[in-house]
Amino acid sequence: MQREGTFREMKRRKFYEKPSEKRARQKAEAVRRARKLARKKAQREGAM
Repeated sequence: MQREGTFREMKRRKFYEKPSEKRARQKAEAVRRARKLARKKAQREGAM
Protein backbone atom coordinates (compact mmCIF):
# COMPACT_ATOMS: atom_id res chain seq x y z
CA MET A 1 0.00 0.00 0.00
CA GLN A 2 2.89 2.33 0.72
CA ARG A 3 4.38 1.79 -2.74
CA GLU A 4 1.01 2.45 -4.40
CA GLY A 5 0.75 5.76 -2.56
CA THR A 6 -2.46 4.91 -0.70
CA PHE A 7 -1.36 6.47 2.60
CA ARG A 8 -0.11 9.62 0.87
CA GLU A 9 -3.41 9.86 -1.02
CA MET A 10 -5.47 9.51 2.19
CA LYS A 11 -3.39 12.17 3.94
CA ARG A 12 -3.71 14.52 0.95
CA ARG A 13 -7.49 14.14 0.75
CA LYS A 14 -7.98 14.82 4.45
CA PHE A 15 -8.14 18.61 3.88
CA TYR A 16 -9.21 20.79 0.98
CA GLU A 17 -6.43 21.66 -1.42
CA LYS A 18 -6.62 24.95 -3.30
CA PRO A 19 -6.30 24.63 -7.09
CA SER A 20 -3.05 26.64 -7.07
CA GLU A 21 -1.60 24.32 -4.40
CA LYS A 22 -2.72 21.30 -6.40
CA ARG A 23 -0.96 22.57 -9.54
CA ALA A 24 2.21 23.30 -7.56
CA ARG A 25 2.15 19.83 -5.99
CA GLN A 26 1.57 18.11 -9.31
CA LYS A 27 4.42 20.07 -10.92
CA ALA A 28 6.75 19.17 -8.04
CA GLU A 29 5.78 15.50 -8.33
CA ALA A 30 6.44 15.58 -12.08
CA VAL A 31 9.88 17.12 -11.51
CA ARG A 32 10.62 14.48 -8.87
CA ARG A 33 9.58 11.68 -11.25
CA ALA A 34 11.66 13.13 -14.10
CA ARG A 35 14.75 13.43 -11.89
CA LYS A 36 14.29 9.88 -10.63
CA LEU A 37 13.95 8.56 -14.18
CA ALA A 38 17.03 10.51 -15.32
CA ARG A 39 19.00 9.20 -12.35
CA LYS A 40 18.02 5.60 -13.13
CA LYS A 41 18.80 6.08 -16.83
CA ALA A 42 22.24 7.58 -16.04
CA GLN A 43 23.00 4.73 -13.68
CA ARG A 44 22.01 2.16 -16.30
CA GLU A 45 24.12 3.83 -18.99
CA GLY A 46 27.07 4.21 -16.65
CA ALA A 47 27.00 0.50 -15.80
CA MET A 48 27.17 -0.58 -19.42
